Amino acid sequence: MNKFILNTENAVSIETDIMIAGSGAAGLYAALSLPPEIKCIILNKDGKEVSNSIFAQGGISAVTQQDEFLRKGHIEDTLLAGAGLCNEEAVRILVSEAAENIEKLIEFGVPFDRKNGELLKTREGGHRERRILHCGGDATGLHITKTLLEKAMKRDNIKFINYALITDILSDDRGVTGALVLKENKEVLLINTRRIILASGGIGRIYSGSTNALSATGDGMALALRAGAALKDMEFIQFHPTVLCGSDSSGRSFLVSEALRGEGARLMNSKGVYFMEGAHPMADLAPRDIVARAIFSELEKSGDNCVYLDITHRDRDFLKERFPTIFTECMERGIDISEKPIPVHPLQHYIMGGIKTGLYGETALKGLYACGETACTGIHGANRLASNSLLECLVFGRRAALHASALSPSEGKKHHISNCSMGREKADWKEISEKIQFIMTNCCGIIRDGKGLLKAINELKAISNTLENSLLNTKDAIETFHMSLVALAVAEGAMKREKSIGAHYRKDSKEDK
Repeated sequence: MNKFILNTENAVSIETDIMIAGSGAAGLYAALSLPPEIKCIILNKDGKEVSNSIFAQGGISAVTQQDEFLRKGHIEDTLLAGAGLCNEEAVRILVSEAAENIEKLIEFGVPFDRKNGELLKTREGGHRERRILHCGGDATGLHITKTLLEKAMKRDNIKFINYALITDILSDDRGVTGALVLKENKEVLLINTRRIILASGGIGRIYSGSTNALSATGDGMALALRAGAALKDMEFIQFHPTVLCGSDSSGRSFLVSEALRGEGARLMNSKGVYFMEGAHPMADLAPRDIVARAIFSELEKSGDNCVYLDITHRDRDFLKERFPTIFTECMERGIDISEKPIPVHPLQHYIMGGIKTGLYGETALKGLYACGETACTGIHGANRLASNSLLECLVFGRRAALHASALSPSEGKKHHISNCSMGREKADWKEISEKIQFIMTNCCGIIRDGKGLLKAINELKAISNTLENSLLNTKDAIETFHMSLVALAVAEGAMKREKSIGAHYRKDSKEDK
């Protein structure tokens, strides 16, 4: 039996056909893919303009030509990066449906960069061909999300509820019946619906440093787990190799796109040695897990806190035009990237795992769907190929929307709840969340071992038990509870997988005999 955080005693009841959690690329595109007669509510907890998607710099990988050879190459690169753990059928769907979804974005008005009318394409790590489209040089996610949001706000069938956090998914023996929602003003909403799409992003805030938005506390995954759905591949955490040293005023770390290496940037240590040359056949364009571990090794040997990304051989005007966001951010920190190398280090960036779904985003709980980073379709396997994530948001956001639209909602909504069943003890949420981040950073980082993972599991279990007996009546409290559940799932997954593969690297790895 699920333990509910809120009760419905004074809740405001709202009816809708479909509820979507998250206003990033996946959630917005799913909403826009619904038939106009389907009423939809989009919830967001930090404002409709806030999501992980807006920070996606590099681009969106897609073969836009009707060329089976090029599609085969994209499939092969994805499978290779995933280290043999990808769902091949899901990968084929991703690649084969890319062109039609890119055409839809163009129809919506997404301003992809072009030259002489032709779409510009670049390379990133793990890609053997130029197949990555971009907008505004290095602001692809921002332009896509902004365009989708503008379109969604004009649709009569789509309504937004801002600054609202889902606390409980409700269900009966026929599947989803609705959700309880806590608004910023403490008002409680009872959303009556038989269809919910979770598109709430990743888990970056369970680590001390991350490129993710501060809203990335794993809410969707925790909600699905609590509702009886399964999580999958949670141990596969991608640490982006090149994150600018130092965080901004919000505490978010600034990602330096892999596209710089696609345009010739090279990694060097403090002695000026380009160390990726002998680390992998693709050198600086090796898959992200390889590059991240190579940097980690360099930092361990040198005792430095950063390595350097050197693109000083490229023309200043080219860099300003091709990478305006990165150029400006670095200049504001006193780094002219045309004259000085960029100080970078690896930090948490993405999770390949998530809520286990089928090929239409469906989960084990009827009526509950997931898409985007919240979901685990099996596309990424053990390591995500660069710029496949935005494409996944489109392809599987649309598939989830179409499947949910066709699902016949059952009559009647029996919620089986009346009173809150969580605890009543008070706790220091900031202190607990920082403890979770410390545990995950030190025990579940780029390199792991059984001893550290066991320590993490025991400490995270104790935290979760404490929180289950605590008064969870604020946004901070609920986020901290969700962080503890997701962090535990990551640590347990890493403990069970004893062999190193892809982004999961154990220095005590037990190789197959």
